[in-house]
Amino acid sequence: MDARTKSSLLWGVVGALSFLVLAQGYELLSGEGVSIVAKAGVALVVAVAATVLTYTAHGRLPGNESP
Repeated sequence: MDARTKSSLLWGVVGALSFLVLAQGYELLSGEGVSIVAKAGVALVVAVAATVLTYTAHGRLPGNESP
């Protein structure tokens, strides 16, 4: 697996986990429950979107250019 693909997939995982943390915080602060299916579905959409966006925008994002 090349570095660009691996980096994009990892950003997808970070996005999905960040969403799940925010959803958990919302549940704790508001007292309202969100179904596990809804959370999993949105987390999947966030993961795919983050992966695709970081893969396509790889050349335009600032960052470490070391090999």
